[in-house]
Amino acid sequence: MYYDPRRNNHGLSHNPMTALVVPRPIGWISTVSRDGVVNLAPYSFFNVVSGAPPFVMFASKPRKDSQRNAEETGEFVYNMATYDLREAVNASSAEYAPAISEPDRIGLEMAPCRAVKPPRVARSPVALECRYYKTVELVSADGTRNTSSVILGEVVGIHIDDSVIVGGHVDVTRMQPLARLGYMDYCAVNELFAIQRPAVPDPEASAEDPATPVKVS
Repeated sequence: MYYDPRRNNHGLSHNPMTALVVPRPIGWISTVSRDGVVNLAPYSFFNVVSGAPPFVMFASKPRKDSQRNAEETGEFVYNMATYDLREAVNASSAEYAPAISEPDRIGLEMAPCRAVKPPRVARSPVALECRYYKTVELVSADGTRNTSSVILGEVVGIHIDDSVIVGGHVDVTRMQPLARLGYMDYCAVNELFAIQRPAVPDPEASAEDPATPVKVS
């Protein structure tokens, strides 16, 4: 099938768009308001966008507490959402008023960060302390202002639980990070496989070089 997402003429019972780019990591974002209220909310539009130096992004629709707090205070924290924490992640997604602290309401222990004021989720195996960089507003080709905004931050501190480090590598299967699929579906990463990248062919190698494969027609 083919359809125009601007018209949503797919003819399906549910919009399939969010089921087409999957799985997506969940950005469990903690912030502190100017009044000192700790906010915690999951965002399924989240990812790392640079490795050196590291930058991450999350998208908010509409402008919610996490975005406002990050913009006003200049800081936020990414906490890894895991299978063990799935119920807490879901509970923190409720639409609480800005004066309500989600960790307090759901009874979730937080731990202090080192470089930023917002705390991190104590039981999360990974936390990235971030300095707010900028907000990118989204505007469609026809000039329509999108209700979503992209919030970018530079990672200035990283916490990793020692129990998930094995042989110098972070063991993803020990963390079992949650990922968002389409609709109300999720998955957890509990198995993996590795594929080595192919070597770049040497343009100077000749067909007589035994290391160079010979094409047979």
